[in-house]
Formats: sequence, C-alpha cells, structure tokens
Amino acid sequence: MKYDIKLRYITLTGLFAALIALFTAYILHIPAGPNGYIHLGDALIYLAAALLPTPYAMAAGAIGGGLADLLTAPMWAPATVIIKILIVIPFTSKHNKLLAKRNLLAPVIAMLITITGYYFAELILYGKETAFLISVTSNSVQGLGSAVVFYILGAALDKANVKALIVR
Repeated sequence: MKYDIKLRYITLTGLFAALIALFTAYILHIPAGPNGYIHLGDALIYLAAALLPTPYAMAAGAIGGGLADLLTAPMWAPATVIIKILIVIPFTSKHNKLLAKRNLLAPVIAMLITITGYYFAELILYGKETAFLISVTSNSVQGLGSAVVFYILGAALDKANVKALIVR
C-alpha cells in the first residue's frame, strides 16, 4: 500500500509539472510589461500544493515553472525555480478538501512571495531598479488571476470529492 500512494504522488507530480509548463509557457500565455507574462501555471501549482504533500508539490512547481522558462525566457529559470518552490509553502494538503481554511488565504501569501521574488530577480538580472509599478502590477494581475482560477477549480474538484478519490 505504501508504494501505491508514493507511485500516485510521483505520477501526479509529473502530470502537474507537465501541465504547469504548458499552462505557463503556451496556454493563455499573455505578455505583461517589458519582462514578464501572465499565465495560469500558478493556479496549477496551488492545486498541486493543496493535493500533494509539500515536497512533491514543490518539485511539480519547480520543474514545471523552470521548464516553461527554459522554453520561453531562460534567464528567468533560476529565479522561477526558487519562487515556485516558495509559493507552495503557504498551502497544506493535510485536509480532506482542497479549499481548506489555510488554502483560502494561501494564494494571497503566494502572490506576495511572487511579487517580491520577481522584483528582486529583476534587480539582480538588470543590475538597477526596475520599473517597480510595472513589476508589481503585472505580478499582482498574475497572482489574482491564478487565485481566482484556483478557487474555481478547487471548489469544483472538492464538490466531485477528487481528493478522496486520488489520495485514498
């Protein structure tokens, strides 16, 4: 039984990593500001974080986000890997529902991590202060959009009792 659940987690990690890469790099990929883009990949990272144990969700986010950046904007890949690992931390998979109380607030914290992380990444990459307003605005829109999609998908998946079916 123990191997069965680990195999499910590894399989879901790979599936989420692939979906995160696709939804970040290609599906609804909208350029925003001079250096970034808006995507739905983070919503899938949030779902992974609410469904999978933390190390698996971190791997899915880092691999999926990192791969998306390697395919579209390679200079961002190192920062993305770190940021995607960090945005998993506010979530928990230890409840029966994806939209547990903690996971209702977690996207807001994840958005703040994203805004701060990419702002500092821009400072490192470009060696000077970047357009703070553009960075914060595009990452805020990104974070809010991902939160809304997470809430909608989480509610639908909770109604279908998907977590109990997958993680028996």
